[in-house]
Amino acid sequence: MSTSRCTTRVVAVCGGVGGAKLALGLYRVLAPDTLTVVGNTGDDFEHLGLHISPDLDTVLYTLSGLADRERGWGRSDESWDFMEALAELGGEDWFRLGDRDLALHVLRTQRLRESTALSAFTAGIARRLGIHARILPMSDDPVRTIVDTSEGLLPFQRYFVQRRCEPTVRRILFDGAATARGQADAVAALRSHATDAIVICPSNPYLSVDPILAVPTIRAALKAASAPIIAVSPIIGGQAVKGPTAKIMAELGVEATSATIAAHYAGLIDGLVIDPSDGAEAATIKLPIELAPTLMRDLDDRKTLARRVLDFAARLASERAPGYRAVHREAR
Repeated sequence: MSTSRCTTRVVAVCGGVGGAKLALGLYRVLAPDTLTVVGNTGDDFEHLGLHISPDLDTVLYTLSGLADRERGWGRSDESWDFMEALAELGGEDWFRLGDRDLALHVLRTQRLRESTALSAFTAGIARRLGIHARILPMSDDPVRTIVDTSEGLLPFQRYFVQRRCEPTVRRILFDGAATARGQADAVAALRSHATDAIVICPSNPYLSVDPILAVPTIRAALKAASAPIIAVSPIIGGQAVKGPTAKIMAELGVEATSATIAAHYAGLIDGLVIDPSDGAEAATIKLPIELAPTLMRDLDDRKTLARRVLDFAARLASERAPGYRAVHREAR
């Protein structure tokens, strides 16, 4: 496979910041219009009367070059006059909305109230921002992540942002997922024989990827996919690079290892990419393993990892017999 921009057709299953980093790497090494990103909407919520889609927005801002690199979320060159005025008036200011960022939320809320589907709105914004990739929500139906904690049931953003992941996690629920319909274009892309690789990005498996997999038609499409499915472990040396992944795993009673990630995705994936620091685990994982640096500090790291993932997928595809269906995708 060429190390320049290539015509491989890829579907990336992606959560927020961590997943968006690899999505950007894929976007930069692939030819225009060959990448489809299926994003998590379990984090979506209504705040101050506005429909907020944090993970979709992170992907939009990242691929368009508008993301704030220091914070890892929101837009660059942001101002905060609205939040300061809101706080002065006694409003809820625990979820920060920048002045530039507000424009997207206001417009989305208006369009959804006019019966525009979330997928159609997101596609329109991607075009306005000059993005040559499809960014799709996992579903146009509402799915909401609820965290069962030591303080009771908390909507995801209350747990993640307002409480800063401090309560102990007992279990994670996805309200509405069982009856949600997978977004039609997302399901078609996963099932398409024209798709060359499916990549599960190194997003938090429990909070960012599982809501996507909880949608029955999305999971079924992954199981039926003819393309190799590669997951990238978010664990490096027993720790998560960013966010509460390791904390949540400990509270759920599982080890923070790449072997645990492989077991978590058992029945869906054909291969796993792990960092060389966890290379000793490779022999314990009953999947093809690619050892590649997974810490993405800058754009070059993102592009290098993207190429390694694509090369790995191409090798797995070349080893398949005609009519192959991954032996690891067994019913769970």
